Amino acid sequence: MSEAPAAPHTASADGPTGSGRLDLLLVPPRSRTGWRVLPARVVAMCVVELQKLRHDRTELYTRAVQPALWLLVFGETFTRIKAIPTGGIPYIDYLAPGIIAQSAMFIAIFYGIMIIWERDAGILTKLLVTPTPRSALIAGKGFAAGVKALIQAVVVIVIAALLGVAMTWNPLRLLGVAVAVVLGSAFFSCLSMSIAGIVLTRDRLMGIGQAITMPLFFASNALYPVAIMPGWLQTVSRINPLSYQVDALRGLLLGTHAHLALDFGVLVGSAALGIAAASSLLGRLAR
Repeated sequence: MSEAPAAPHTASADGPTGSGRLDLLLVPPRSRTGWRVLPARVVAMCVVELQKLRHDRTELYTRAVQPALWLLVFGETFTRIKAIPTGGIPYIDYLAPGIIAQSAMFIAIFYGIMIIWERDAGILTKLLVTPTPRSALIAGKGFAAGVKALIQAVVVIVIAALLGVAMTWNPLRLLGVAVAVVLGSAFFSCLSMSIAGIVLTRDRLMGIGQAITMPLFFASNALYPVAIMPGWLQTVSRINPLSYQVDALRGLLLGTHAHLALDFGVLVGSAALGIAAASSLLGRLAR
């Protein structure tokens, strides 16, 4: 985004963020220019987004219910049935990484609704006239979705541990889990914001979001191995970033065979493409 005239040095965001400071976003371009400050502006935008949790934590509590039910009801039941081949591990162990990925995706996929709300409230227009690149605004929101998803991941891991799921507690592997969750959430939140830039209204976005979440989930390896899918669904699964996220989480948490280099390569590439797409469509929302 081209540089705009210098904005005031400090400002407050209206709406749910309360008095969240946007200092790093609004610093005049003469004093902070170039790609060197891009990471700082991404972090600043991420912090502004996360400040909303201080005012309303209800979303985190309510969204923790669904993954808990998947593990307690679906996981326990299918563990007894033994109907799905899981390579010798209990089904609930096999399911836990998939539920982590699912809960992260469900948080991120409706992130476009928030950016439409910000447009309607006039906040987006204020952000777009700052010297902060659009890619930094989008990346900040995407990684904020990733941090929210990490909170959900912790909830799922705790529930899974209480149910006796045999997971690793190696700090490096858990760090890899955190990276996989953040990258996957960044992609799906950017996908949502890209759709928002196309449909422009909350009602349409909610309809499309509801229409694609379950197909993305069921067309992945979250619930069952890719090998038992019909051929056409295997093809869909191989181009679904959620499958690579689940494969990475399963390999890191359970120690099963995984293609970690490929998984993280796909997640990084997907997140980068998502940020680029959402950034290019961001201007349509402000028109």
